Amino acid sequence: MSATSASALRHDWSLDEVKALFEQPFNDLLFHAQTVHRQHFDANRVQVSTLLSIKTGACPEDCKYCPQSGHYNTGLDKEKLMEVEKVLQAAADAKAIGSTRFCMGAAWKHPSAKDMPYVLKMVEGVKALGLETCMTLGKLDQEQTRALAEAGLDYYNHNLDTSPEFYGNIITTRTYADRLETLSYVRDAGMKICSGGILGMGESLNDRAGLLIQLANLPEHPESVPINMLVKVKGTPLADEQDVDPFDFIRMLAVARIMMPKSHVRLSAGREQMNEQMQALAFFAGANSIFYGEKLLTTGNPQADKDMLLFKRLGIQPEAREEHDDEVHQAAIEQALVEQRDSKLFYDATA
Repeated sequence: MSATSASALRHDWSLDEVKALFEQPFNDLLFHAQTVHRQHFDANRVQVSTLLSIKTGACPEDCKYCPQSGHYNTGLDKEKLMEVEKVLQAAADAKAIGSTRFCMGAAWKHPSAKDMPYVLKMVEGVKALGLETCMTLGKLDQEQTRALAEAGLDYYNHNLDTSPEFYGNIITTRTYADRLETLSYVRDAGMKICSGGILGMGESLNDRAGLLIQLANLPEHPESVPINMLVKVKGTPLADEQDVDPFDFIRMLAVARIMMPKSHVRLSAGREQMNEQMQALAFFAGANSIFYGEKLLTTGNPQADKDMLLFKRLGIQPEAREEHDDEVHQAAIEQALVEQRDSKLFYDATA
């Protein structure tokens, strides 16, 4: 298969085709992926996002990889929903260090009716700062999805995690069909989709291929595809899984790039364990988005200054963002705070 033909947008990938991509010689695969990448992106630009946990711990889901699950004892403290004011300040700080997208994550199975007004104010406030907005809140119904879209949410993150065949080994409290339904609601509401998966949970090559097939064969490709390496946390059932071979991880990024040519492929969780050489290979394989800052929800992430130093050594620049006048930013923050002044902003979201 030529790089030119593979760069066309397709939604009919078969397992045999995808496995053939994985089985290419490593150098051929990376050349193939880089050729496709350059047809759609500036190869020396990387989109930069910051992720904030707005509500941590005590999640009722039983995802075996997750330290936030209430099913496992990982030593993680349960925290309340953050104040809107504190979220907006964190967003402003993220913008100041170069992020263009601010992602907010809550450890919920789904947001409740009492949570939604606060969540919507967060979206409106972050959007007013001139940042792209992204949230991950669990399963959504159609009414919640429309409300988020009307508030200005740009992206909704809802990972498929793995293949349909392997999924039941990792999660039992939510079905694969539930996840696909939420993605469908998000697309119907006019928002962009951020959806990917995790390597290192004991899955097979067929499962890795199957995950990418599910994503690439959606009616529209996700605009953002995070590829995570399992961060093994003591107390979770996957704490003792074998490490992912670094070359296998790079292959996953390269195949994702070939199958979804116009999507941002995000080098996501697990980057703390990757040396600079592996990260450089990841960018060459077509990864062009990262989380930026010291924390990914509850696990470590390379510090911002280290990222910028690596970017400098590789000749990479952050993707440009739309700029707004600083007075507009300040006015937006002040207005959001005025509106919330008399509200009870800090409460126990698990109560």
